[in-house]
Amino acid sequence: MTVRLRSHHLLCLLTYIGEGYSAAFVANYDVIAKRLGRGEDILIVSGPDDICRPLLGEAEPHCLRESAAGRDELAARDVGKLLARPIEAGVRLSLDAATLAASRAAFSAGVTREACQGCEWAGLCSTIAAGGRRISRCQAVAPNPDLLLSEPTVSASPWFVNRVTRL
Repeated sequence: MTVRLRSHHLLCLLTYIGEGYSAAFVANYDVIAKRLGRGEDILIVSGPDDICRPLLGEAEPHCLRESAAGRDELAARDVGKLLARPIEAGVRLSLDAATLAASRAAFSAGVTREACQGCEWAGLCSTIAAGGRRISRCQAVAPNPDLLLSEPTVSASPWFVNRVTRL
């Protein structure tokens, strides 16, 4: 299966510790974090994604607001710089433990934080990124070398690596 994520959620998952808008939101995010940890691919989408799903039944879900789309644009730009390739709808990414750690380091250093300006969770994420709170629930499992394919992988920057393809 594939996890559908909007661009700014590539940043949010770095500091997700089980806090959110509602119990349903947290339960859904926990499932997504586990799926990513098992190595499921990510498909970049435009607009609401799998993380947004529990919020879409609200009268005015913030996932549909212009501010969320603006965060997507900024996150896509910053993540794209780290990947040295465009991040846009239709791009597929794979996440591994080493690149997740490197992504957190870049986030903590402020390299990819512009998209977070004005976000109601920015303070919590800053505390987590600074090491002041418990570890994120999104953890990638190190791949089993016996299960790796012999085909070469595309190596990008220390953000998301391995297979980066377009639909």
